Amino acid sequence: MKISFGECDFEPRARELRRAGRRVELPPKALELLQLLIEARPRALSKAELHDRLWPDTFVSDTSLAQVVTELRSALGDSPRDPRYVRTIHRFGYAFCGPVSEPKARTDGASPSRFSVIQGPREVLLHEGENLLGRAPEGAVRLASEKASRRHARIVVSGADAVLEDLGSKNGTFLNGQQVEGSVKLAEGDRIVVGRDLLVVCAGPPPGTTETDLDDKRARSR
Repeated sequence: MKISFGECDFEPRARELRRAGRRVELPPKALELLQLLIEARPRALSKAELHDRLWPDTFVSDTSLAQVVTELRSALGDSPRDPRYVRTIHRFGYAFCGPVSEPKARTDGASPSRFSVIQGPREVLLHEGENLLGRAPEGAVRLASEKASRRHARIVVSGADAVLEDLGSKNGTFLNGQQVEGSVKLAEGDRIVVGRDLLVVCAGPPPGTTETDLDDKRARSR
């Protein structure tokens, strides 16, 4: 999904940045830094957290992080003295400070599916195609946990099948106690955990037939 700010367009899944319509070559770490800062906004990320995310299990100096920030600012046409996008928090870290436009997921007119998830006291119906899980406002399933990313995971529904995919989140997505890697097929009663959020998968009858009562679904999920 394209994320726009100023004259820039960023597509995380394609790992592509465009400025004024022209593709900008950016080192992998700088692209990762941009995604981390955008996902965390408006929260500032500490240098220690950025080190852990960008160089896991590897010791690097603050100079390495400063260099990546410089590369990113150069690609964005940003300035440390008058930042439009990347703000320095003295003796702490960095934050993304610019306004961001993300297209909302198109659920209007989307075909309903036989799948839903139980999230606490409510049932969230899923539609055919991609259903985003995360803190982003356009998500089909909004997650409240502080361990959830804006675009944390997704459930892709295609007819009688639904698969769960993690979207490169820091804290991972867990299905029935196992961390999700790649695409995993979902079934009735499966339990998806992200931080302190629990989702229970329900696979009801195809749309247009009699719906299973929500209380019965909850009983099966226990």
